[in-house]
Amino acid sequence: MIDLSMAELREITAYAVACAEPALTIYERIRPLDHRPRSAINAARAFANGANRTKAIRDSAWAAHRAYQETRDAGQTAASEAARAAVATAGTPFLHPIAKATQVRHILGPAAHTARACELDADDNPDVGANYIRKATDLATPTVTNVLTRYPNAPSTRNRVGQLLRDLDTALRHPPTAR
Repeated sequence: MIDLSMAELREITAYAVACAEPALTIYERIRPLDHRPRSAINAARAFANGANRTKAIRDSAWAAHRAYQETRDAGQTAASEAARAAVATAGTPFLHPIAKATQVRHILGPAAHTARACELDADDNPDVGANYIRKATDLATPTVTNVLTRYPNAPSTRNRVGQLLRDLDTALRHPPTAR
């Protein structure tokens, strides 16, 4: 088991919110009348700001997940990744204190899905995603990095979101040394 304080969960959630918010612009440009991803991020933000961890946060995550499925099925890939960033953000308050690599997705998933949404929105340009991962690296607080390092390294996958997640994981665990 990993010790996690409520203050740490709130700070990790604040990081997730900061990482996922840019994805809302992409989602709402494509689906301007659908506020489910925004509601999920707002629910996570409320928790980060001191609200209780409630079923309402989970419900907003499920609603954003339905938005993800609908945009995926409609072929709106950038919007679907943006919605997945919102789902991941609303899941962050429920990070489990279990030493499993899969839990790293709760910490870094919002940034990885936002990076992928940005790539897809820029005609699948991988440089855009890499730039976003650098931004997400800069957004991480010492608490985020400290909690991340209590978990195993990000799991290995063959998809692009998994690669972006591993790139961010590596950047946070092994920052370049100053010269």
